[in-house]
Amino acid sequence: MKRLPARLCARPRILFVGINPSLRSAEVGHHFAGRGNPFWRLLHAAKLIPEAFTHEDDTRLPSCGLALTNIVPRATRAASELTRSEFEAGRAQLGRVIARVKPEIVAFVGVTVYRAFFGPRVRPGAGPKPERVGDARVFVLPNPSGLNAAYPGFRDKLVWFERLKRYAERPRDQAP
Repeated sequence: MKRLPARLCARPRILFVGINPSLRSAEVGHHFAGRGNPFWRLLHAAKLIPEAFTHEDDTRLPSCGLALTNIVPRATRAASELTRSEFEAGRAQLGRVIARVKPEIVAFVGVTVYRAFFGPRVRPGAGPKPERVGDARVFVLPNPSGLNAAYPGFRDKLVWFERLKRYAERPRDQAP
């Protein structure tokens, strides 16, 4: 299976960081391509993108001042298939990507990827976080997967995507 390329631009308002591509995403060559994954609908409903996108529009994110990557490039059926060494290598690579593109906000798409980057002792849950990556502020979104028991419905997840939008509109020097 070929590698799913990141969708990057210089100085994005928000860099979304997922755990790793699904098998479906790797197969079709686009991020968040799972049939039931609401990521793209959530971006639009929260007014983070100007019009409705599907996974096939992921290459348009940079034109909206947004970027998207994963901490681990290998596609799997479930994140539980990833190894500690893959997360360690991914953490180093992600740090280099963040240093290069200089996002205003790094939005981790799920607590799992946030903890994989910062370690297990971070504060759990969604929302703005006190950590920084370089100059970038940090925000954690709920994983959009329908398997996310903590945020089971679309509205449960949308609340956090809307909060991310408001957070992105605040000046950098304002506390979370």
